[in-house]
Amino acid sequence: MNIKNRPNHKIYIQVLRQMSPEARLLKAFELSEFARQLFIHGLHKRFPNLSEKEFKKILLERLDKCHNRNY
Repeated sequence: MNIKNRPNHKIYIQVLRQMSPEARLLKAFELSEFARQLFIHGLHKRFPNLSEKEFKKILLERLDKCHNRNY
């Protein structure tokens, strides 16, 4: 993806550079939690009729797959 497809990228980088290290870390945690919640919501939509136990099993299996792909 080139810069033409991301017109706000320079602004995003400028904003990040203006943030303190602590603020950047907090933003990273916030974005991680947002991604996690989005993932869970998507699974609920895909498997709406699962029991809580079945859902948790699928969630943990999927998270394990994602985690292992990063290493």
